[in-house]
Amino acid sequence: MVSNPLIMGVLNLTPDSFSDGGRYTTVSRALKRAADMVREGVDIIDVGGESTGPGSSDVSLKSELERVIPLIKKLHTTYPRLTISVDTYKAEVARQAVAAGARMINDVTALRGDEAMVSVVAESGVPLVMMYSKDTSARTTRTKRRYVDVVKTVKAFLEERVRYARAQGVAKEQLILDPGMGAFVSGLPQYSYEILARLDELAKLGYPILVGASRKSFLGGPLEERLIPTLVAHTVALQNGASIVRVHDVKEHRQLLTSLRSSSQWER
Repeated sequence: MVSNPLIMGVLNLTPDSFSDGGRYTTVSRALKRAADMVREGVDIIDVGGESTGPGSSDVSLKSELERVIPLIKKLHTTYPRLTISVDTYKAEVARQAVAAGARMINDVTALRGDEAMVSVVAESGVPLVMMYSKDTSARTTRTKRRYVDVVKTVKAFLEERVRYARAQGVAKEQLILDPGMGAFVSGLPQYSYEILARLDELAKLGYPILVGASRKSFLGGPLEERLIPTLVAHTVALQNGASIVRVHDVKEHRQLLTSLRSSSQWER
């Protein structure tokens, strides 16, 4: 387990996000949710204006900007020490978000969705999360892709994306890697579990690893019963080298981290 793992809280301003779509579509509602997360011990808030899950719809640049920029400005003013991440693959959204106070970019396409994104990242100097996805577009599918060795495939993809980013002027210190989970990997759940079990192989690449298993369908059961499976999945991820977990339930994950730290100290 890394010495100081971080909790990234999910804050979606979208009507079609799989877990909380439509709940935080106004700035006032989103600010209230952000206040709850800050009180519960969040380290990073990841603001998203476009869902990329199966069955989601494209969002215009104008609409995405109208959703996320006012909130990021308010969050930055209200919580100046909080790390705000913008969950986008659009370069212009990322550029305006950084200008508004965001200090991280979370790109599910790993710089494949907008060729101008890499310049925004290099010029801004902020951290960038690059995620593995089986799909070439930002919109993932429920395709049941099969792998000979899923970790080998994910590792090769992330290594290639790192080489590309570094060649375009992105510093090594800016990069965070996300192996993907759930439908981004495959409609078959076993591959997400294999990634969690072998996450240490990806951690050996030498970059912080972000894992976002929160409430995803590969965990099984109805959405409202996925908290415990989420905590179990993230426990495995943290024990195997994850530096950041991306979550919907901040309070419970703060309790988890406290418990894991206490356990590690006891074992020593």
